[in-house]
Amino acid sequence: MLDLGIVILNWNTRDLLRACLQSVFASQGALSFRVCVVDNASSDGSAAMVRAEFPDVLLIENPVNSGYAAGNNLGLRALGFGPPPLSRPDGAGAGGEAPRHALLLNPDTVVPETALTELAAYLDSHPECGVVGPKLVLPDGSLDLACRRSFPTPEVSFWRLTGLSKLFPRSRLFGRYNLTYLDPDVETEVDSVVGACMLVRGEAIARAGLLDEHFFMYGEDLDWALEIRKAGWTARYYPKVTVLHVKRAASRRSRRAQLAFHEAMLYFYRKHYAATTPPLVGALVELGIRLNLGLTILREAFIRRDAGRPAAPSSAWASANRR
Repeated sequence: MLDLGIVILNWNTRDLLRACLQSVFASQGALSFRVCVVDNASSDGSAAMVRAEFPDVLLIENPVNSGYAAGNNLGLRALGFGPPPLSRPDGAGAGGEAPRHALLLNPDTVVPETALTELAAYLDSHPECGVVGPKLVLPDGSLDLACRRSFPTPEVSFWRLTGLSKLFPRSRLFGRYNLTYLDPDVETEVDSVVGACMLVRGEAIARAGLLDEHFFMYGEDLDWALEIRKAGWTARYYPKVTVLHVKRAASRRSRRAQLAFHEAMLYFYRKHYAATTPPLVGALVELGIRLNLGLTILREAFIRRDAGRPAAPSSAWASANRR
């Protein structure tokens, strides 16, 4: 049995994908793994590059951009996690016995030589842990805030949307979403890490299932972490491993991503919290999400008119959720 199955979902990030794969195959340590690249209908020659330069990679050429959850699930199923798909895109492989753990990895990441071995060893030595993620740093050396998060309950989301979390980042009340009151170099239990580099125990996947494909982009890693917690495992932030993350290399060019963020917020709320939230509070939550969506659409229209390029999501929560 392999130790690790690595799924890298790509959309038009050929050069970053090359650097990511080079770093993965430069990994050191007694760790067996297989890499599956799922290309979500790129137009920049990403798939051809993988075929030519990385023949050991299992390449799935998805004929459409089916989104983050569905794309990663193609790779997970091809590596043996979860039930096999009814039909597979050409090149999806036959699946077979699943590795012990699965790693979701963004193509705009670069992993140090011992990162994969250290993350797998951490999961192996903490049997109660179902998910572990490293410290992610941006190219300027700053912390990628999304690498350790609390679940966006209505209360936590309210502190984000009102800007109180930004005004009082050291507050244990207001700074709960990105845990900004904690030292970024201290290992801790968290609600969720981020799908850009997310190592998941195979047993947890078997019990909790694959990613929810109702999410097109954003929120699916939080949802997965919540389902895994419901299945009995914890999630841990492990900053002794540090991974470079370019951040939003693909989604910054996608107009669909801007709408998908707000759709994900709404779906996440309805799936996990609507049934236990008082009706008036629930109505305010949905109104707040829709107002943020409206502001995003207006902001995009003005920026496209003035600069000829799409805008990023406007909400405060989006700024800490971008992949």
